[in-house]
Amino acid sequence: MSQNARNQLRIVGGEYRRRVLRFPDSEGLRPTPDRVRETLFNWLGQDLTGKRCLDLFAGSGALGFEAASRNAQRVVMVEKAKPVHAALVANKQVLGAKQIELVHADALAWLARSQDTFDVVLLDPPFASDLLGKVLAVLPAHLAQGALVYCETAAWPELAGWERIREGKAGLVHYGLLRHLVAPT
Repeated sequence: MSQNARNQLRIVGGEYRRRVLRFPDSEGLRPTPDRVRETLFNWLGQDLTGKRCLDLFAGSGALGFEAASRNAQRVVMVEKAKPVHAALVANKQVLGAKQIELVHADALAWLARSQDTFDVVLLDPPFASDLLGKVLAVLPAHLAQGALVYCETAAWPELAGWERIREGKAGLVHYGLLRHLVAPT
């Protein structure tokens, strides 16, 4: 596969469908495959009108740009790596996606200071990390009522307090849709 083809992705649905976005080489950066993104947005429903979305480990931007393409009201994309964040800025401009807010920050540090709540949260942290479990532990404070959380991981962490409502596997990637279980009052 050529360097050029490896560093691009195609939006699979919505307003930006078939648009091609480019992203830089970065260790651990692996965009969610087309087929998995199609499955995710079949689970969520193709129209995200009025939804507030968070793409916490934005990377290539595949998930956040797909959410924006499907009419999400607001999409916050958080990315720590400077060159990867710069590519997100360029791709936002190419698409003219005004509903996207880009944040250059560490995901956990950003969550610690944010007061925002979201209807859909997209989590695809670096594979060789324990970040998914750490984020799931603090994420409930940022969830709107009925919020759904999509995760990609090499292996599921402890999911105490979470219900896995849909799941699949593609190669080495486990992916699923979670809902936080609210403690009875």
